[in-house]
Amino acid sequence: MVEARWNGAVIARSDETVIVEGNHYFPAEAVDAAVLKPSGTTTICPWKGTAHYYGLCVGDAINPDAAWYYPDPKPEAEQIRGRIAFWKGVTID
Repeated sequence: MVEARWNGAVIARSDETVIVEGNHYFPAEAVDAAVLKPSGTTTICPWKGTAHYYGLCVGDAINPDAAWYYPDPKPEAEQIRGRIAFWKGVTID
């Protein structure tokens, strides 16, 4: 079982992550939706497509743009559709 933790809380847990470029992409349903806060940030990856971001909110702590996902990935990255990955201090164990 792979877990994502931030600020003392488990924010995602799954045994069905997909690893791309060293990042674990969790199924969206395995992520605690209560900690995700919408963000207007997007970035473009030449082979995956346009990434959209969420901030994380656990307790009183906020971690802006610490989660990302590809709502419409390019064909080469179809395996990450419907999945969320983390960075910016989120630990994956």
